[in-house]
Amino acid sequence: MDMPVNVPIDDPNADTEWNDILRQHGIIPEKPPSPTPIIEEAILEARKREHENRLEDKDLDELAALEDEEDDEFLEIYRKKRLEELSRLQKASVHNQVYPLQKPDYSREVTEASSKCFVLVNLTSSMGTNVESRVLSDIWRQLAEKYGDIKFCEIRANLCIEGYPEKNTPTILVYKDGDIKRQIVTLRELNGPRTRVEDLEKVLVSLGALQENDSRLRKKSDTPPKSDSDEQYLDDWD
Repeated sequence: MDMPVNVPIDDPNADTEWNDILRQHGIIPEKPPSPTPIIEEAILEARKREHENRLEDKDLDELAALEDEEDDEFLEIYRKKRLEELSRLQKASVHNQVYPLQKPDYSREVTEASSKCFVLVNLTSSMGTNVESRVLSDIWRQLAEKYGDIKFCEIRANLCIEGYPEKNTPTILVYKDGDIKRQIVTLRELNGPRTRVEDLEKVLVSLGALQENDSRLRKKSDTPPKSDSDEQYLDDWD
């Protein structure tokens, strides 16, 4: 009976002539492909996408400023894209205000209206001392002006739901297609009394009410600087 032959193997993954012979005879397995080319290809593809999308967040003025740096045909594609987006948003922006609600109109103005667009309801405090409620009402006005394709409504919580706890205000109710898609009780899960427009925009994106590439989400100053009295009010609340 033939005795097994002990074949010396130092590193089965090494690129040596001896290992090549062993692989040909099936003594050691084929060397696994190196991940380096795959990684390099992924990096190149990422850079390519980054270059191709470099104008995605540019508005019309910024595109015009790049005329000396970019190919005219390439710029025209993005300029046309921006104009189409602006036209679409203009047609969809039919609200642009905060709608004060009365309980008898709730079903028509909120539930039924949500079949056409997202409807957000702010159940506000019944008292004037609730800081978070004041903060959200201010943000509500800014969002309504900025996103006219979304309907923003407001009603005092105790007028909407009898006996609604003051400690649960403000409460945000998000409606779409007749159903409540999200409920946020107070601003605690956002940023408390220091909640900003950007915090609510993130919620809108997560719900699909806004697209991540919406040009209106560009990082610009959404809120005017707070006055000294407002800062003191927040500090006292903290």
